[in-house]
This record gives sequence, C-alpha cells and structure tokens, in this order.
Amino acid sequence: MNRPLSSMDQLAADLTRLSGGPVVRDADLRPLSRWRIGGPAALFVEPTSVEAAIATLAYLADKPVPRVVIGDASNILFDDAGFHGVVIRIGRALSAMGIDGRRVHVQGGMWVPQLVRRLGQCGLGGLEHAIGIPGTVGGLIVMNGGSRRKGVGEQLVRARGCDGYGVPFERDHAACQFRYRGSTLQDDGLIILEAEFEFEQADPAFLRRDMISIMVERRGKFPKELPNCGSVFLSDPAMYDVVGPPGKAIETAGLKGRQWGKAQLSPRHANFIVNNGGATSVDVLALIRLARTTVHEQTGFWMDCEVRHIAPDGRVRPAHQAAELA
Repeated sequence: MNRPLSSMDQLAADLTRLSGGPVVRDADLRPLSRWRIGGPAALFVEPTSVEAAIATLAYLADKPVPRVVIGDASNILFDDAGFHGVVIRIGRALSAMGIDGRRVHVQGGMWVPQLVRRLGQCGLGGLEHAIGIPGTVGGLIVMNGGSRRKGVGEQLVRARGCDGYGVPFERDHAACQFRYRGSTLQDDGLIILEAEFEFEQADPAFLRRDMISIMVERRGKFPKELPNCGSVFLSDPAMYDVVGPPGKAIETAGLKGRQWGKAQLSPRHANFIVNNGGATSVDVLALIRLARTTVHEQTGFWMDCEVRHIAPDGRVRPAHQAAELA
C-alpha cells in the first residue's frame, strides 16, 4: 500500500517539478555562506529559469512555510539554528548574458566579477569598480553595490523580476530610486531576475589595467585568506566627514583585532569580521554589538550594518538589529 506523502515531502516534490532542479533536504548552509556559518535549511532549491523562479515563489506564496531568496550570500549571516523553511538561490543557472552595442542584458544569477571581465573584454566601461565584489548581479543591483563610492545603479536601464510572492515587476532606472547602497528595489523586497544596462565604449586595455589596479588595492587592504562577508558596517556620509569610515572608527576605538569566540574584527581591516574556524552567528553578532556600541559611546554615531541576518523563522533584518536582541 502506498503511504501518503508528508507535507514536507509533497512540498519537495512540487518544488522539484516547478524549479526544474533538484531539491535538497536538510541542506547545510555553511558552504553557501561567505562566512561559512549557519545551520541546516529544511529545503534548498535553485530554479533553472526565470519562469521557474517566478513559478516557485508563486507556489510558495500561500504555503505556511518561511522562504528566503539568496544569491551568493555575500552579505548574509545565516543563523546557527538554520532556516526552518525553503532557501531559494538565484544562481549560475540564471547567468545568461547578451550584448547589443552598448546595451547589455544580464540574468540575476551571473557572478559579478565574471560580468565585469566580459564587459572589459568587449570595451564597455563603467562597472570596473565592482570587479572584486563576490556576489551576483541581482544582489548587487538591489543594494546598489559597488566600490570607490560608486554604485551599479548608475548604468542600469531597467530591472525585471518578481516580489516574494512571485508577482512579476519591471522598473526603469528612475523608479528604482538608487541611493548609496540602497534602492526602492531593496525597500520593497524585490528579486532581480533580469536587468538591462547601458555602458560607455572604452579601450579594453585601459579597462584591464584599471581592474588589475583595483584588485591589487583590494588584496592589500582586505582580508582574503579567511571566510568573511566583506564590509560589515555601512559608511555614513555624516559620520565619514567627522570620524572617517567605519573601519577607522572601529580601529580608533581600540577594537581592531578583537575576538569573540572564533570570530574576529580583522587585524587587516576592522570593518571586516573573519571566521577563524568554527565561528558562530552568535560570535559575529556579539562583535557587531560590541563595535557598534563602543563607537557610539566614543563618537555619538551609530553604525548600521550592510549585512543581513536571516532568522530561522524567515525574518530578514540588518544584522545590527539582530545583534541588539541576541
């Protein structure tokens, strides 16, 4: 006699059909995390097309199970308790790219350094500043990521995707309202599946030299040998004018190199928290709270986090908010 499927078995079977890819049960989140931190996810799925991604999220819209969408998880802190729902990754299966003159169409799962190198080879300039950012195009757009105080939104023409319920959207540049490390796409919790850019023609040799220079600068300044998520705290222009960037403020506060458990404010750059092996989300949140409160006591400025903490029940919030409750 055939036994009836459990609700989780049925969910996994349906997601396998809709996503076009395998569904992993009790998936270890640590390999997905740039910090190598996190417990297991009940289910993990990676849709194989734009249509599959929308169908997957639409199917989950009325299901009583938490869900979260990630890219390369380069600005995410998973909880030690894992995630009691479905993790949907917009990954390499959604990384197609097309070039038509200065117009470039890219899917949201493309790896940012790969996109920047391809643009450079084609003599298309404007995104070189992002060459060292280890994330996906979708995540970069949502937070208007970049370096050298530039953002990817400067070149974006149009973004397409869906919300967390699978409802499609399309926004032009003006509607995205890009700001420093933010946008209305982020405010509204939207998921980028496709984007259209326009770049400037430039000499490929010049672009290559510029990218090499940026990478050399990053290697000398930022810790690369230990797991980390990049910059933890956002640079606030008002604080920058008085105190300097977060890394300098943390160092001036005497916290550079400070450890908590197996996590450490990097001795190389204090705005990076590194995993020295076996660090937990509790360790990281404790360091965030320590750095934030100490800098505030000394300067009067609160440093907010660029990193997002994902709770087991599906809540996603800036890590400093989670640190206050830890």
